Amino acid sequence: MIPLSVAIITKDEEKNLPDCLKSVSFAEDIVVVDSGSSDRTVGIAKEFGCRVFVEAWKGYGPQKNSALEKCKYDWVLSLDADERMPAGSEDIIRKILKNPAADAYSFKMKHYFHGKWIRHCGYWPDRHVRLFDRKRGLFHGAMHEKWIIEGTIFDLDAHIEHYGFYDYADMLTALDEFSTIQSRELFASGRKANVLTPLYHGVGAFLRIYLLQRGFLAGLDGLVIASTKAGGSFFKYAKLFELQREDKK
Repeated sequence: MIPLSVAIITKDEEKNLPDCLKSVSFAEDIVVVDSGSSDRTVGIAKEFGCRVFVEAWKGYGPQKNSALEKCKYDWVLSLDADERMPAGSEDIIRKILKNPAADAYSFKMKHYFHGKWIRHCGYWPDRHVRLFDRKRGLFHGAMHEKWIIEGTIFDLDAHIEHYGFYDYADMLTALDEFSTIQSRELFASGRKANVLTPLYHGVGAFLRIYLLQRGFLAGLDGLVIASTKAGGSFFKYAKLFELQREDKK
């Protein structure tokens, strides 16, 4: 049986971390890389027997790669602190690790908000690679990081539970934070925006999420999700335009 490491990055996750760690208690090694929590996150991780490291924030991709480097074993399950492995996951993972047929495995993400499973808004099945041989790839991207692999990926008929937001205020906070990170990434890559670019992307995102991806079926939550995602797209390009303007001064 190939042993398993779990890699988790954290920042002020005392509410989410206990349930996350309980769901992966079957792993032989759990690494938590914290970026300076002001709550009990680090203490909780230590109470669960995790190996804990505290490092400055480097962006999502680089931070996760740092966690992978500290894992004892090559096969790693990468989780966020607001995610849970549902019942039955250990059996699925153990079966894979008896004789891996691929270099990485993707899971469907089951997003919850206000206690409900959000099946629309592009939230399902929303696949992500989370179980892999760490020697075969790396996370890329400071925001919305993606596992880039030299090898094969198998799509599992299995899911991970995700509890990303507590309320609408939490969504708005994330909108501001994420759009800032993304605008800086776009600026660094040489992307350009004009005065109409934010409007084009914002309106397009709303129509796609609320109508094409049937966000309207999720009631008020669907409307808020579509609006905040559209707002995030709008402000990503508005902030890019702002960076361009400042760069010319």
